[in-house]
Parts: sequence; structure tokens; C-alpha cells
Amino acid sequence: MDWTYSCPHCDAALNPDVSIVLRADFGEKKMLVGLNPQPGNYEVELPPGEGMQPGSRWDFSCPVCDHSLVSELSDELCAIDMSSQGERHRVYFSRIAGEEATFVVSAEGMLTDHGVHRDQYLERMVHRKYMR
Repeated sequence: MDWTYSCPHCDAALNPDVSIVLRADFGEKKMLVGLNPQPGNYEVELPPGEGMQPGSRWDFSCPVCDHSLVSELSDELCAIDMSSQGERHRVYFSRIAGEEATFVVSAEGMLTDHGVHRDQYLERMVHRKYMR
């Protein structure tokens, strides 16, 4: 595995296997979901029989400490930490089902951006610094 993801609040590992495991809540619906660890890959593993209505806004949280992952940068983005080859980065991703927008940010600024919906967040991300 090239990337190790963790909670920015408790530092718990979020991808013990292949997927990034997060708790997802939408109204009364609560479930664990698996996100693909490759930035820009928007495959989501859901429990059998479950779905995410496009356009619905989900609350993602750490399955270990239960802290919300909603970003201070935008109410529409969540943030988790990523370690790769000894370097630590912050990954921001859209919490709107069906929206494709992901940003990998380092202490020096944005490293990569992905997704067809990234433009609506790009201005906020360009000057963003990684903060702990």
C-alpha cells in the first residue's frame, strides 16, 4: 500500500486494508463506507442494499474517535491525513454524494487536485497551507 490514511484528530489509521473506512451519516441512516485510497478514484464501497443519493450531503466521521471530519476550510469538504514515503499531507474531499473533488495539500501548499467538480473549490485551495 502506497498511502496510509489517518484521522486528523486522534491519528487512528483509517485504511487497515485496501479501503479508507469512515462512518457516514445522512439523517437517520448510519453506516461504514469504504473509500478508494487513490486520490481521484471515486469508487465507494457501501453495505449491501445501501446507496447514496447523488447530491445528498453526508457527514463523515472517524470510526475510532467519532470526531467529525468536516473541514474548517469549507462546510462542503472533509479532511483526513495521508502519509506517503515518510511525508504527511492533508487530503480534502467533497462530502456531497456524486461530486468529484479531491485535493492533496502539503505544508508548502497544494500538491494535486482531482475530479470534475474541483473548480468550485480551487480558489480556496490554491493558497491553503497544511495545518495540524
